[in-house]
Amino acid sequence: MPESDQRPTVRLTLEDGVAELVLDRPDKMNAMNGAMVRALSDSLDAAEAGGARALLVRGEGRAFCSGRDLADADPLHEDGEAILRDVFNPLMTRMAGLAVPTIAAVHGACLGTGLGLALACDIAYAADDARIGSPFARIGAVLDSGAHAAFVARVGPHRALELVYTGRLLSGREAAEWGLVNRSVAGADLVRRTREMARAIAHGPTAAFLESKRIVRLIQDGSPSIADLLAAEAAAQGRASRSHDYQDGIAAFQEKRKPAFTGR
Repeated sequence: MPESDQRPTVRLTLEDGVAELVLDRPDKMNAMNGAMVRALSDSLDAAEAGGARALLVRGEGRAFCSGRDLADADPLHEDGEAILRDVFNPLMTRMAGLAVPTIAAVHGACLGTGLGLALACDIAYAADDARIGSPFARIGAVLDSGAHAAFVARVGPHRALELVYTGRLLSGREAAEWGLVNRSVAGADLVRRTREMARAIAHGPTAAFLESKRIVRLIQDGSPSIADLLAAEAAAQGRASRSHDYQDGIAAFQEKRKPAFTGR
């Protein structure tokens, strides 16, 4: 069946500032094919353009995402570099740089490109029994989708290479203990907990949050000097000080009332 004739593989809703992006290919454990990657990219554009102030990403069915759909892979002829460069890497870059606070709710399998997508989000919560890691040792492939950087930064080079060499999958609880994800929760509570967080973030001073997101990315990408970092923070504070949220937030503190943040 042509990709264009298949049912939608992604759902996007936007309500009260919260966008919810659902990977909806449960019969394939949300494995990503070309149509799904395009739908995800389009949905990120739509969430940003629609004024989302927080984005929750989750999967339907038994898994968050089991990675690239290998059903149509052609190992004798395909160009692995081109597949990543042209198909998957732009999606990971788009997710990491989205001008919206992002949260991943991970359950079941979170592997390969699915792992990259989750780790490209600002915050990741996992179900206690999720299965997270690098299965590439089993197929002779290289860990991809930015996971090398996340592994080294979050669990250290020695544990990163252990996960790569052994193909060991961490439970959600282990991933949280190692610092690979923010927190693990009971699977039955995962969607509720992450939705609550998304709503709380969306009702906060999201323009200021995005300034911090940019500064964190600056640190990750360039290891700025303390002088450069302080200058970046000062410039961000200057932009924030001209916003409604800054002005109302400080006024509310002085007046002992709750601020009315608008994200502007």
